[in-house]
Amino acid sequence: MRIIFCIFSLVLTMTSFAQNEYHVFPIDGKNIKGSKVGDGSLDRPWELQTALSQSSERINGGDIIWIHEGTYNGNYVSTLTSTVNSEFITVSAYKNDKVILNGNIQEKTHYVLEVMGSRVIFKNFEITYLGEFNRTKSGNKFKAVTGVNHIEGEDCKFQNLIIHNIPGSGFGSWKSTGGSIIEDCLIYNNGYQAQRGHGVGIYVQNESNKTRILRNNIVFNNYYKGIEVWSASSGTNREFVKNVDLEDNIVFNNGAPSGQPWSNLIVASGDRKGVNIAKNINVRDNVFYHNVDFQSAKNYGYGNSITVGFTDKALVEDILIENNVIIGRNNALNILHAKSLKFQNNTVYTGYIHFEKSTLTGLENGSMVFNNNRYHTRKVKGLRILKHKDFQLSEWKTKYDLDAESQWKSLQTFEVDPVLKVEKLNTNSLQFNVAVLDKEGDDVEVDFSSKGLKKGLVYKIYDIENRHKVIKTGLLGEDMKITFPMGLSEFEKPLHNSVAVKSQGNFGVYRIEFESAKKTVGFHNRFFGWLF
Repeated sequence: MRIIFCIFSLVLTMTSFAQNEYHVFPIDGKNIKGSKVGDGSLDRPWELQTALSQSSERINGGDIIWIHEGTYNGNYVSTLTSTVNSEFITVSAYKNDKVILNGNIQEKTHYVLEVMGSRVIFKNFEITYLGEFNRTKSGNKFKAVTGVNHIEGEDCKFQNLIIHNIPGSGFGSWKSTGGSIIEDCLIYNNGYQAQRGHGVGIYVQNESNKTRILRNNIVFNNYYKGIEVWSASSGTNREFVKNVDLEDNIVFNNGAPSGQPWSNLIVASGDRKGVNIAKNINVRDNVFYHNVDFQSAKNYGYGNSITVGFTDKALVEDILIENNVIIGRNNALNILHAKSLKFQNNTVYTGYIHFEKSTLTGLENGSMVFNNNRYHTRKVKGLRILKHKDFQLSEWKTKYDLDAESQWKSLQTFEVDPVLKVEKLNTNSLQFNVAVLDKEGDDVEVDFSSKGLKKGLVYKIYDIENRHKVIKTGLLGEDMKITFPMGLSEFEKPLHNSVAVKSQGNFGVYRIEFESAKKTVGFHNRFFGWLF
């Protein structure tokens, strides 16, 4: 009896510290309708805006708001804030429910979800525009919109969100949002057409000394750039483009829906007073790609994957670019206006690597560090300081004492490990983002033996560019290897767009999901089954 009493005491103790849970249903739910006058219980659930408007006296750190399955039509503002240090309020889809926030309604607001609050986690739901809307600025009733507009509130997390088909930017995370994390998200097909494409995947700033993190996201096929760590403002006399880490992201083919490739990543400031300098930005272990025909020896045309610096009035400082794959056309890598930068262990495929003359001081005084890179350029003299001089790698090494251990090869001899990235989701240990590249477009075998998985797991593979369809299923075998099919043709085009194209058959990005082949027994069944 003493053992049973102790066990029940333990269960009661665990229960007493349980989080508070609240429930949200669509206003037009089939059985239970969300309400403005409910209490958030299953019997009297809230509608979404009511839940997102609760004070810290009602909902605080450790509590969770469950959004149940359905389409939520509206433009929503979250003012939730946790006042408990290191404890988050969580706003999440309920279990495996499919939750869609649809912003295509007749309102003057220019966002689908606006966030103003600290220490809140938003996860596992979709943000989009459904139905008919105009993606041309000159068209009738056009409205530019942002999917997630995070305007203030530090230390938030945005996890496993799917943000797509917004007629504007997918995600804006602004200067007063330090310490926040964007991870495991799919952000694609966002933007609209004017004289050029508008709308980026992620636009991020930071005024805080807390580091911003963009980690393991897939950002592609947005009308303008992929990720902007950037400010166009001048004369603000403040620094707010600093302290940002980009890790393990896959960013590709941005600009394709507007018919013009744009930078997959830009790190810069447009401040012509030279105060708001982009600084302390780390770009590690990412894949940047624009459609490339590896069978062509020319590689002409614009196809930029990374741009660093925008004006010689605001030279970027303390930039780290390390362990990235950078693939594009004539100008895949533009290091334009930089004062101090470290560029190492990267693989680059481009016509030329471009530098502006403003980088000369940094190249000459030792504040630039280049080493252990593999350069593939169209010509032997592939390192070009614009309006100054072209260098072959040996000349570059001698002139600036850089790239001592780096290598140069022509485009024709480009080779790379076909498995570019296999990265476990931070929010789900049984799901992975995978990027592969094979010059010939042959299928690619991926080894999962180092990923902590057990043989016999069931897997499903989705092509990210056509994410609703399972393209392959199977069991993880003894050798822990799975072959990923290349050359797929089915493609989820942006809504109301006829210009975007799928990646060439030499490149593929996938989400693979594993699960046990056997049904697992829940904790309570195992526990009380043993007890009684």
